[in-house]
Amino acid sequence: MVSPDRLAVFAAASFLLIIVPGPSVLFVIGRALAQGRRAALTTVAGNTVGAYVLVVAVALGIGTVVERSVIVFTTLKLGGAAYLIYLGIKAVRQRKSMLSAFRSPDGAAQGSRRTFWEGFAVGVTNPKTIIFFAAVLPQFVDRGEGDVAVQMLLLGLVFNLIALICDSVWGLVAGTTRSWFARSPRRLSMVGGAGGLTMIGLGLGVAATGRKD
Repeated sequence: MVSPDRLAVFAAASFLLIIVPGPSVLFVIGRALAQGRRAALTTVAGNTVGAYVLVVAVALGIGTVVERSVIVFTTLKLGGAAYLIYLGIKAVRQRKSMLSAFRSPDGAAQGSRRTFWEGFAVGVTNPKTIIFFAAVLPQFVDRGEGDVAVQMLLLGLVFNLIALICDSVWGLVAGTTRSWFARSPRRLSMVGGAGGLTMIGLGLGVAATGRKD
């Protein structure tokens, strides 16, 4: 199994990567501003599951194919970018109806499943996470101890637990700020548009990044 020293170093490296806002964090913030804390936390849950799918892929050897193939990597990156832009445009177009949605717990509940899967889609196509898992994760595995796949799954679990906590904090903070805006339909409409524009800008940024983003 993974030694405590390796695990500690990996946890520190993971924290440094996660704490710097990337596609997942900015998406959660945009979702929090557009739909509130509940949607943000649901997005975080979906995003975390999506990221762990990448861990499983790396443990099975699929991650190496993605990291080395320009075509596969670019397809995933552009697919994720297009999806972010689509969600951003949707949030901007629906910004004027946000007050009624904000006051309707039934509407929020009905959208939880879709929100989860939207977060999952962003997590599983996140270029930053793909490269980290494919290039960095294997370096912390002690092949002399055997059970390489199990070690990768354990390290990935540590990464995702840290990401779950950090991303949830970002979402809660952004969602709390949105609550103040909700007191005014005009302000809420503005913050909904800002959340949508954040996701659009994020999608464009992901699409424009280089091979090793």
